[in-house]
Amino acid sequence: MSVAGTGIQKPDYLATVDVDSNSPTYSKVIHRLPVPNLGDELHHSGWNSCSSCHGDPSAQRRFLVLPALVSSRIYVIDTKTDPKAPSLHKVVDPEDIVQKTGLAYPHTSHCLASGDLLVSCLGDKDGNAAGNGFLLLDSEFNVKGRWEKPGHSPLFGYDFWYQPRHKTMISTSWGAPAAFTKGFNLQHVFDGLYGRHLHVYSWPEGELKQTLDLGNTGLLPLEIRFLHDPSKDTGFVGCALSSNMVRFFKTEDGSWSHEVVISVEPLKVQNWILPEMPGLITDFLISLDDRFLYFVNWLHGDVRQYNIEDPKNPKLTGQVWVGGLIQKGSPVVVEAEDGTTKQFDVPEIQGEKLRGGPQMIQLSLDGKRLYVTNSLFSTWDRQFYPDLLEKGSHMLQLDVDTEKGGLALNTKFFVDFGAEPDGPSLAHEMRYPGGDCTSDIWI
Repeated sequence: MSVAGTGIQKPDYLATVDVDSNSPTYSKVIHRLPVPNLGDELHHSGWNSCSSCHGDPSAQRRFLVLPALVSSRIYVIDTKTDPKAPSLHKVVDPEDIVQKTGLAYPHTSHCLASGDLLVSCLGDKDGNAAGNGFLLLDSEFNVKGRWEKPGHSPLFGYDFWYQPRHKTMISTSWGAPAAFTKGFNLQHVFDGLYGRHLHVYSWPEGELKQTLDLGNTGLLPLEIRFLHDPSKDTGFVGCALSSNMVRFFKTEDGSWSHEVVISVEPLKVQNWILPEMPGLITDFLISLDDRFLYFVNWLHGDVRQYNIEDPKNPKLTGQVWVGGLIQKGSPVVVEAEDGTTKQFDVPEIQGEKLRGGPQMIQLSLDGKRLYVTNSLFSTWDRQFYPDLLEKGSHMLQLDVDTEKGGLALNTKFFVDFGAEPDGPSLAHEMRYPGGDCTSDIWI
């Protein structure tokens, strides 16, 4: 949880939410762990150990690694001693990271089979993308150095995923921190301050083997996932600004290629900053059985489910609107070819109008519950959904039909982060204590 941009002079915090429908505190925040500093902007997170460590019987999923995107601190949280009341274990100091690696703006973290941790960092301390790369921490969360070989840093940084059997890691490209921390400016895309590439590395050596230019169909490639089956040599990346899902895959000669498999068409709109509005795919995930892919359109306001049993030909099986800029009551309307206008029906929950748009998602291990939050990054929230900073985020639950496909909003679950004790807060990534489909990697 972040309070960045809300005007509240308090630390960010980790919120623990009860998702047990049989519990008296169901759908409530049962614990809040504030971090000891101000101005962090907590963002993404990862575990110290996951399925990639199965060969080490001593490995335990005990610590949640919580990078602060703006301050560049990395907090390590003990979630095992008391899962319902996590505690602070360690703070990795940003000065130590910069001194030993030159890296700043930490984002995605993944554990390695060796016990080390790998963290993508999006720039140098001055916000230049040219300084980005990968931070390596040891099992005690001490800074070891950079992971990639010298001279093999990516053009831009953001997310990454590795597939050990294919000896490959692939990373994605958001943009220069000096640009995105100030909010989104379309001119910055034309100025080359945002990415459109995938970076293919040898695993675990860290040698940049190939750079895939996704072109205009792949602007701002953010989240990336291989299929969970470790034998598979294919996966997907969500390209936010182009609003395409791109499949990447290994070719017969051992190189990697890509193709667009899902396109969210921009909507012609009235009363907005541009004549056309992209969906803005900001997050997606793949179910643990590799049957379904889920993604969000942060601006349009819908969450989608696709059957990907044939990864080359995803089939839409579920869709529900849970916010967005084009919901009924908004000044923004969609204009059809015949000149008529429309807006989308977005239900209220427990008397509350849904704010913002669906931004981050997490799926229960049985695949039947999809959780949704709605804050992207405080400066972008202020730009596109200013009411989030005034009224706070919320967390929703979508019930999933895992047999035929389908999504339905669960009106019994609603966590209102606008009603927090210290005031409105912004909710971003979610994690399960037992692991989840966006962090576990099999070998």
